Amino acid sequence: MTKLPLLLLLLQPPAGAASPLRSLLPPARRLTAMSAATSTAPSSGEYPSPVSPPYPAASKDVELRRAMTASARSAAFASADVVFEDEWLAVVDKPAGVYCDALLASFPCSAVSGKYFLRLAEDPATKPNLHLANRLDRDTSGLMVITKCNKVAGKLVKTFTDHKVKKTYLALCIGCPPTWETIKICSGHGRSKHGAWRVYAMSDVGRSLPGGSVVRDMSTQFEVLGVNGKGQFREPYNFDANDIESITVQEKAADQTCSDVNNSAILVRAYPQSGRTHQIRLHCQYLGFPIRGDVKYGGVIEWSGVECDGHALHAESLSFVHPITGLPITFRSALPSWAKDCISTME
Repeated sequence: MTKLPLLLLLLQPPAGAASPLRSLLPPARRLTAMSAATSTAPSSGEYPSPVSPPYPAASKDVELRRAMTASARSAAFASADVVFEDEWLAVVDKPAGVYCDALLASFPCSAVSGKYFLRLAEDPATKPNLHLANRLDRDTSGLMVITKCNKVAGKLVKTFTDHKVKKTYLALCIGCPPTWETIKICSGHGRSKHGAWRVYAMSDVGRSLPGGSVVRDMSTQFEVLGVNGKGQFREPYNFDANDIESITVQEKAADQTCSDVNNSAILVRAYPQSGRTHQIRLHCQYLGFPIRGDVKYGGVIEWSGVECDGHALHAESLSFVHPITGLPITFRSALPSWAKDCISTME
C-alpha cells in the first residue's frame, strides 16, 4: 500500500465535514475579502502583520483530493521527458500533478550515454548520486534540473540560491485585467510556524515571525501576453529596469472592482528575481488576478463549466552557466495544453 505524505494527514478534514466546494470566492470579491481578512486580523505589535489573506477554509478539502491523486500518480510515474542530458546533469520536463521526488526515483541510469554509461556498466558502485537542483510545486509543470554528483549539485544549487539562474513562467489567471503591460512587484515573504505563506510589506523584511523565521524579500517581473483572447504570444525578453513600472508593497492590496470580471482570463509571463516558495502565486493573488485553479491563493476552482484539477502555472524556461563547462545554456519546455489552447485563441 502506498504511504501518503504527512501533509495528507494534516490536511484530512474532520469527520462529518462538508463536501469540497466547487468554487471559492467570486473573482470580483477576492480583493474585498483580502482587505477584510487583513484588517480584522489581530495584531500583536511584536510581529509584522501579513498583507495577504490566509488559505481559504474550502481549500483544505480540494488540496486533500489533489494530494491523494498526485501521490498515486507519483507512485506509478514512469519517467519524465528529458530535454537535455550530459554526464553531469539532466534537464527534464515535469508534468503537473506529480511530486518532484518521483522524477528522481524514475530517472533511468541507462539514459546516461557514452563513456559514462560504460563505466556504470562495469562498476555498479559508480551509480550517479542524483539530486534535484530546483523544485516545483506539485501542480506546477515545467523544467527541472537533476545533477549526477555531489560536486555538480553543490555548484548548481548555489547558482539557484544566488539568483544567477534566469527563469520564466507562464500563468493563466482569472481576475481584474491589469492596466499595465509590464510591471515589477517587490514585497516581503514569510510565514509563521505551521502557518500559510503570506505577502508582507517590504518594510517588514528582516523582522521576526512567530516560530523563529524572518520576513525575506521577493520580487517578480510580469508581462501581460493576452486578456480574454486579445493579445500576442511572444518570446521572453530582457527587461530594462528603467522602462518598467515598479510596485513596492507596503500595505494590503487596494479594493478593486472591474466590469465583466468573470470573463477576464489573463495570460501572463512571470520573471522571478528571487526564488521564494509560492512566489508567483502569491504575487498574482496580491495583484488581483489569482492563478486559475490555485485554491490556496484565491483562484477559482471551476472555469468555463469545468473543475480545475490543479493550478495553471508552468516553468517555461531556464538559463544558466553550466557548472562544469562554463558555457551559457538555455532550455525551453513544451507548452502544456492549457497554454496552447489559450495561445491558439489569441487575435
